[in-house]
Amino acid sequence: MRMFLIRHGATQWSATGQHTSTTDLSLTSEGLAQLGPLSTALREALGEQFATAVVFSSPLTRALATAQIVLGDDREVRVDPNLIELNYGDYEGLTSEEIRDWRPDWDIWRDGCPRGESADDVGRRADTFLAGLGDDPELLLVFSHSHFIRILAARAIGLDARQGQIFTLDTATVSLVEDVRGKRVIKRWNMNPTSL
Repeated sequence: MRMFLIRHGATQWSATGQHTSTTDLSLTSEGLAQLGPLSTALREALGEQFATAVVFSSPLTRALATAQIVLGDDREVRVDPNLIELNYGDYEGLTSEEIRDWRPDWDIWRDGCPRGESADDVGRRADTFLAGLGDDPELLLVFSHSHFIRILAARAIGLDARQGQIFTLDTATVSLVEDVRGKRVIKRWNMNPTSL
């Protein structure tokens, strides 16, 4: 399996560092501008395989619009609610600094979010997504969100969901989980279009 994990383009809240899960934000003009180079880079990197890849997306506007713009209107995108971002609950719309103003020891990976999800909750959704792939399609493009992608990558290579914390992820970047010599590995991480 080769699974390309693609984070959506920039939104108003990704630019300000606000936690965004179920708030259905659109891409900003910067986010839209990121997608042309991303589309070109993916097409060049995958060659003929670009047209045959199986494509999944979170149903949220920022991820689905990224998929549709990068791929073009004629491609089937399988929308999967398991790919939605970690639910930040009471912390939705807040920055990490704002949260730590009243809870200084907070760590999203350890503590999760009140009335939202924990990393382990999201890990179970990632496991459900991976199990639903069946016989491992040869090539996947998965359009989703920062915390979810980090947890999905961790689970795909057999790590605990909380180990997603060892990864960082920028907007409109591509990461690759691939089977190499019988082992599933992180082959590339957080690549911007110019480095694909």
